[in-house]
Amino acid sequence: MKKFIFISIVLMMFSCSKDDSQTPETTDSNFYALTVGNSWEYKNYRYDQNTQTYEDTGVVDAISIISTEVIDGNTYFKFRRLTTGNEDQITFCNPNGEHFEYLRESEGNLILSTGEVKFTNNDYTVRIVSENSWGNIVEQLTEDTTILNVEAGTFDCINSERYAILPDGEQSSGLDRFYYAEGIGLIYDTTSFVSSDVPVIIRRLDSYNVQ
Repeated sequence: MKKFIFISIVLMMFSCSKDDSQTPETTDSNFYALTVGNSWEYKNYRYDQNTQTYEDTGVVDAISIISTEVIDGNTYFKFRRLTTGNEDQITFCNPNGEHFEYLRESEGNLILSTGEVKFTNNDYTVRIVSENSWGNIVEQLTEDTTILNVEAGTFDCINSERYAILPDGEQSSGLDRFYYAEGIGLIYDTTSFVSSDVPVIIRRLDSYNVQ
């Protein structure tokens, strides 16, 4: 059954590294574009083994920042995600409907309301996403920068990599990447099975409006 375990579900089910800092939620650079009114639209593409290409699934994630809210003394930005086009409940695509998430920035970290670090733009250490009997999911910011060309344009990105460390100490075949551009936010990400070196779903920024 291990081959059916996948990385992104683990992220949703288990906690990442904690950040207990009480520093302000934004910085002058606003790396993650945390401003009420900003919006992003992503398209999801699924790998076709027959053609060895990625095909548009028709699933769209429309994300917007709709307000701010104070939680435990910190100001968070309320993100609304509206997913459409997933009537077939495609594996690794978000389910149809609304989902809300609260995020703030502190010292280069994008932090969830639970205190977990979703992404970091300056910490290159390996952090544990979850610990499991079959292996640990970890994530690490790379030192490389990448120029990505997606539907929304061309962006200079930094990226982190997420993968599993198996009980024998070996790294899993599956590896997911998360690309962010300064002042824009998430540009591109992938979702994979732990046992496969080819992502099942890639998600690309199709359009955006940031202030």
